[in-house]
Amino acid sequence: MVVMMAMVMALNALAIDSMLPALPAIGEALGVTVANDRQHVISIYLLGIGFGSLLYGPLSDRFGRKGVLVPALFAYLALSIGCGLATSFEMLLALRFVHGLVSAALGVIVVAVIRDLFSGDAMAKRLSLIFLVFMIVPIIAPTIGAGIAAVAGWRAIFIVLAVMSIVMLFWLRRLPETLAPADVRPLDFRTMVAGWATVTRHRRAAGYMIASGMMQGALYGYLNSSEQIIAEVFGARALFPLIFAIVAIGIAIANFSNAAIVERFGARRVSQSAVFAFMATSILQIIAALSGAETLWMFTALMMVNVGLVGFIGSNFGSIAMEDFGHMAGVASSYQSFAKTLLAATVGATIGQQYDGTTLPLAYAFLISAVTGLALVYWAERGKLFTRPGTAPKSPY
Repeated sequence: MVVMMAMVMALNALAIDSMLPALPAIGEALGVTVANDRQHVISIYLLGIGFGSLLYGPLSDRFGRKGVLVPALFAYLALSIGCGLATSFEMLLALRFVHGLVSAALGVIVVAVIRDLFSGDAMAKRLSLIFLVFMIVPIIAPTIGAGIAAVAGWRAIFIVLAVMSIVMLFWLRRLPETLAPADVRPLDFRTMVAGWATVTRHRRAAGYMIASGMMQGALYGYLNSSEQIIAEVFGARALFPLIFAIVAIGIAIANFSNAAIVERFGARRVSQSAVFAFMATSILQIIAALSGAETLWMFTALMMVNVGLVGFIGSNFGSIAMEDFGHMAGVASSYQSFAKTLLAATVGATIGQQYDGTTLPLAYAFLISAVTGLALVYWAERGKLFTRPGTAPKSPY
């Protein structure tokens, strides 16, 4: 189950990270004249995920997790092929946005499936395991994308996405329906709005949801500008897949460690400590950028640490935000994913567009995101950090 759900989510990562080394070729082929505009191939997909996330929770609460996931994968298949056939940059961006709308189902339903089966720290542990397996894809995706683009051109990357979705469609035949009959909810606008309002008014859920979006936004800012930073600031375009993989290993290690310690220390203690460490590392990034002596490997080491710390933050913040919504996991997961992904995509796109030929805008953005995230968590917890409420019993599954 963990590996299956991780690979479902990995289709999103593959649709993002495999594009990164191909952005210059895409821009050249489709007549993009402003280098920063190439980032829209990533940011528009993320915006699609943000908007689409609002739909699939209510749909899966009514028709079941599998009943929504399988049609979404068929649409993912068709849109992957469509992106590969795009004849203009505007057409590609439009298809990427719709592709993101459809792909939103993958992340929302995975979280709902896990919330169907687990809660509290046990849920955080499973999400960390899923993210651990999931992180294999960002480690290797740029290398895969660069290899495919070099051999068959950038359009072939989208064909690989289509093939991967076919593989998952066959695998999902083994997925049982995890939505309990008692938790089936009617599909009507009033019910959905009531669910969204419940989450929004929930102080802890809202605080952690927005804080998660800010921290994720810093990561998206790195994704948007990483290819340009490696290629232009450090003159190491050929090393981009390797550098990206090294940085991604940091978050993989963090998710493995989080899965091992979160049930012992609690999601709050682990994630809140990680935010403080994130702030400290961001300050080091600023100092390195201002020094004028920043090297590629110094940048890589600091990014590996800070991106790795996101691994201690994301799944734990998400688990805390979902704690009180077991009876409406689909709607809550959907709305929270919508809010934090839309915020993260907007923040990430803004950070990416600040790229000015140096690493300083990214370093400042990381610190601002961390301070804002910490303030939101402080508000959500009413000024009481590092607490550990009573743990929920484990699921028998």
